[in-house]
Amino acid sequence: MARIAVAGFQHETNTFAPVKADFDAFAVPGAWPGLLRGAEVIAGTRGRNLPIAGFCEAAERAGHTLLPLSWTAASPSAQVTDDAFARIANQILEDLSQQVGLDAVYLDLHGAMVTEREADGEGALLAQVRALVGDQLPVVASLDLHANVSRAMVDRADALISYRTYPHVDMAETGARALAQLDGLFNGTAGRATAFRQIPFLIPLTAGCTLSEPGRGVYARLAEIEEARPGVMLSFNCGFPPADVPDAGASVIAHARDQTTADAAADDLAAYVTEREDAFGADILPAGSAVTQAIELVRARRGPVVLADTQDNPGAGGNGDTTGLLRELLAQGASGVLAGLLHDPDAARAAHDAGEGAVIEVSLGGRTPGDTPLDVGVKVAAVGDGQVTGVGPFYRGARLQLGPCALLALDGGRVRVAVVSRKLQAADRAPFLHLGADPAEAAILALKSSVHFRADFGPIASDILIAAAPGPNPVDHTQLAYRHLRAGVRLMPNGPTFLGAPRG
Repeated sequence: MARIAVAGFQHETNTFAPVKADFDAFAVPGAWPGLLRGAEVIAGTRGRNLPIAGFCEAAERAGHTLLPLSWTAASPSAQVTDDAFARIANQILEDLSQQVGLDAVYLDLHGAMVTEREADGEGALLAQVRALVGDQLPVVASLDLHANVSRAMVDRADALISYRTYPHVDMAETGARALAQLDGLFNGTAGRATAFRQIPFLIPLTAGCTLSEPGRGVYARLAEIEEARPGVMLSFNCGFPPADVPDAGASVIAHARDQTTADAAADDLAAYVTEREDAFGADILPAGSAVTQAIELVRARRGPVVLADTQDNPGAGGNGDTTGLLRELLAQGASGVLAGLLHDPDAARAAHDAGEGAVIEVSLGGRTPGDTPLDVGVKVAAVGDGQVTGVGPFYRGARLQLGPCALLALDGGRVRVAVVSRKLQAADRAPFLHLGADPAEAAILALKSSVHFRADFGPIASDILIAAAPGPNPVDHTQLAYRHLRAGVRLMPNGPTFLGAPRG
């Protein structure tokens, strides 16, 4: 059996977002554990829907010896500071250098990390790992479905294995598939031949959902190709568009025992995606229209109706504090509304200080540049300590650290807002239940999320509407001021082509 070093360093970088990820963003627990080292890596991630948990559990069943180094992740945001990247990467490399009799390295990565200095954070980390262990030792990494894969990443890893679901309910399963690929490298059933293809258009985040077309069809075709070509391992990455880097966008990776087979598999899947470019157009409503339609659906005795506040999604680098959708709900007199998760530590603290039942004046949210706080009177319906365990398929088993949180009632109780001290995508019912609010009983759910909410809220929703309220994650990529994207990429499906940044 093999001796395998395991580590993880995850960040999804929106270079247009307002706040960078410093070292504390990785060290302090939030949706996932804080910075773990040594034996804590396995103990602190076990049982969670995380790639490293799935890899380690599969490796233990197979009888391998695990050598845990470090693992950490931070909420999506702007660039990782150079200080944070250097400290975490050096910690991984220092511990890796001390391992004896090493047979392989596994890395739990995202694939869309940008630092203040590096446009390709994972490529830089993999280069350092490869320089340390040499060219012959197998290095395998798992990636997020939204990885912006680079040629440097492909060249420096023996295998890159990506999630196949969005919502990402298969993260742990992906880690197990990475172990299976590594075992294949050990026993010869898998090969190191790799093909890499970049798709010529950017895919909006909301269009990559695998619960519906065209995403569902892409992964069905992926499975067909693998079944027809034994030994092939495929990954399709939708990419993360709000990253102004050359390699932003969708891609295909194929691993096989020979280059001809890898090339054929990659070409097949890339052609399937490209031929369906039209289908990847995003179906989005202006915030006002979305609210109007939701109210009409509720009047027709349908509910809950979900309004996805995608452009302020904390899972895509948003601050989770914009007020545009909330203002529309209030302006149109919507009732039975449950909204969240609104990131506002000051409002949460004021609610705790006042206590349940108190009526107070607050300035809600609005700290994101271009937005303004909503000055409003609220009743404190409930408060909580923010120690929450995820119950849905995405956050299952995660011990969410939200800090002081509160449920605030606005407009005579017709609108309730869940406010948290640490930002978190609204992808699980648990934070609302923690505050005594059952999402299944709401008429309208206004959720700061793009797609992940579908895993836990989809089963209770009668209708789902994607709303375009102000935020740093615009669905229309033509609104983003790219300067470093590679020339020739279409900014939207069948949309304008990026020709390069203007001179001067």
